[in-house]
Amino acid sequence: MDPKPPVDTDRIDDAALALLLLGVWQKDPFSRALRTWKSFDWGVMNRLHEKGLIDDPVSKAKSVWLTEDGVKRAEAVFDELFRRA
Repeated sequence: MDPKPPVDTDRIDDAALALLLLGVWQKDPFSRALRTWKSFDWGVMNRLHEKGLIDDPVSKAKSVWLTEDGVKRAEAVFDELFRRA
């Protein structure tokens, strides 16, 4: 029996980032940043922060900002993963 291939954490991060669009509840009036509820695994959230796609998830707030780069990436991945042809 072959072992399972390693988990592609970049794909998991992309999917989580795309799904963060579903929890958006505020738009920054001066940029394309969006505020969304943080409800994913902390490892994923920390990696998204390290990639510059969301602000620091370590706070008492129950939400995070998607950066402008995060919004662009989230929209592209969301369309790729979840839009029907």
